[in-house]
Amino acid sequence: MKQLYDPSQDPQFAHPFTDLDEWRERECADGITRRFRLIHGGFEGTTVKYAFFFPDEGQYEGRFFLHCSPFPGPDEELACLNGSGEGDPVGFAISHGACFAASNMGSAAVFGQTDDPTIFFRSNAAAAMQCRRVAQEIYGEHRMYGYVYGGSGGGFKTMSCIENTNQFDGAVPFVIGSPMSLPNCLTVNANGIRRLRHCWHRIVDNVEPGGSSNPYDGLNEEETAALRELLAMGFPVRMLITFANPQADGSLPVLAPVVRAMDPTYFEDFWTKPGYEGFEGTDGVRKDLTHMTARVVSVGVGQPEHRQGIDDRNGTDTAWQKMLAGGSGYIELTDVPASDYLVGIDMIFRTGDAAGKLLRLGSVEDKRVIPGMTYGADTAESVLSLLKPGDEVLLTNRDYIALQLYHRHQVPEDASFHAWDQYRGTALAQRPVIASGFTFGGCGSVQDGHVQGKVIVMNSLMDFDFPWQADWYFRKVQEVNGPAAADLIRIWYNDNCPHGDDAETDDNLHYTSYLGMLNQALLDVAGWVEKGVHPAPSTAYTLIDNQVTLAEEAAERGGAQPVVRLTVNGGECVRIRAGETVELAARIGLTEYSGMVEEIGWSFGNEQSFNPGDAETSHRYDQPGTYFPTVRVTTNRHPGDPYTKLRNLARARVIVE
Repeated sequence: MKQLYDPSQDPQFAHPFTDLDEWRERECADGITRRFRLIHGGFEGTTVKYAFFFPDEGQYEGRFFLHCSPFPGPDEELACLNGSGEGDPVGFAISHGACFAASNMGSAAVFGQTDDPTIFFRSNAAAAMQCRRVAQEIYGEHRMYGYVYGGSGGGFKTMSCIENTNQFDGAVPFVIGSPMSLPNCLTVNANGIRRLRHCWHRIVDNVEPGGSSNPYDGLNEEETAALRELLAMGFPVRMLITFANPQADGSLPVLAPVVRAMDPTYFEDFWTKPGYEGFEGTDGVRKDLTHMTARVVSVGVGQPEHRQGIDDRNGTDTAWQKMLAGGSGYIELTDVPASDYLVGIDMIFRTGDAAGKLLRLGSVEDKRVIPGMTYGADTAESVLSLLKPGDEVLLTNRDYIALQLYHRHQVPEDASFHAWDQYRGTALAQRPVIASGFTFGGCGSVQDGHVQGKVIVMNSLMDFDFPWQADWYFRKVQEVNGPAAADLIRIWYNDNCPHGDDAETDDNLHYTSYLGMLNQALLDVAGWVEKGVHPAPSTAYTLIDNQVTLAEEAAERGGAQPVVRLTVNGGECVRIRAGETVELAARIGLTEYSGMVEEIGWSFGNEQSFNPGDAETSHRYDQPGTYFPTVRVTTNRHPGDPYTKLRNLARARVIVE
């Protein structure tokens, strides 16, 4: 039997302290102002801190929800202190009878750098233990249930907590990865952006409503090969809309120095040894390479970026940004890169007072280079203030391009990772697989499937971090638990949802938020544990060539998300003349767990806002152009509850001549 970590037996957490205990008020998303008791403290002799947000006694139902941030900072336990609206986890918790809990996981600095990564799950377990102790003091003796949840990097930490400690009754890990996630998801994404930057819009058009439905239509041989590789890794084809931003490499700049530390010879081997693309000259690496020197002509020193107070960026898409350095200013050079690919270019200063310093190029304006955001480099202001005319600088993306192909040289022995089948048996040089080291370093364990409570795994189909990884974990839990897994785990896939856990997305016409589904999953896992009420069954899906496809109809699909289809004049695309009216019809399918339709919203043009309406409507288009009318459907099992909105959307195409 697996030995579990018990914080009550750990002398490191034997002496908790409280440095703040006060009542506060929060206006929740339903408009009701609720009191909560904020208790903040830590453990003597450690850097571990915690914060508990206890609801009024009359509202308390005997549970806590502990949130795991992807990249904890030294004050992470207070990142949600000033939240508001539907995206406020404190408001959700206290309005649903729960204490919201968080810890900084012992982080003395951003990225939680530590020699002992087990501190991540150990500190969360200790915080859970202390939360129960304090709850006994506040509410009297009772059984307090505890649930842990987190997304992305926080999902790794959540799985680590539910697999390795005795403090949690259930868990909701969401938009999760696998032991092969890092840095591979990010390198695949960056390589795809580079190789498909001139044709991504054509691919997106192919798979939009009214397109050919064949993503390869109109691509040349090189583009076809690049897309085939990308999709075979599990990248969702609809997510190519993100390639509009060539800098959208996520947290790759944060992880690059870690790769260098774990595999220091790779970057030179890539360009100098057989079996690597840099040496062989394949995949457009030489065409996109920048490696040149220039001299400083003049410098403009800007103002540093300052964030006041606690850094509250702890979302699945934002937490890593705490680690970036930025600012403003410019450097005028004798020469600048002529390439149309300016991503990942380091500016390494070779002479003068700034010799040895490094900045990341953000953009180029004439002969001026503007420093960008980066990690592991110097702040722009500290470097710019040292520069003088005549100083020499090397501009190079040599390492960044090498990093983009790293996943090809990390083929795992474990054959359950089918995304790497395309590289097995090829002439590609292979290196020791470091991915599991990333996983262990980020959460203190590598997923083994030995869950110690009920689990609802939730993933998004429009997640650039490969939706198949949730299936991998689901199967791992089934593998190690056998038939008992049926009463331990569910997997819910949400269509048209992205990686980020925001209440509103940055593109409401392609994505919709899964936040309400996440909150519902927390309530459902609590009902499963506390009352034996089974949650929605796992979503019905197929996994073919590492692409997840959901069952078409709600009755077959299962899960809780509503299913939506949109037609325009009876089809998915129509061509009309300016001034004509079209008929739009949304067909809404509900599962047993979807609740009732609460809202139907329409965007008729390309505006990001939605106007309320009925399932069937009409609209006149007066101006020529291509439009994608979008319908967003919201259902709710708790009518009027702003925290449990279950959403989905559908699109059609109208071409106006």
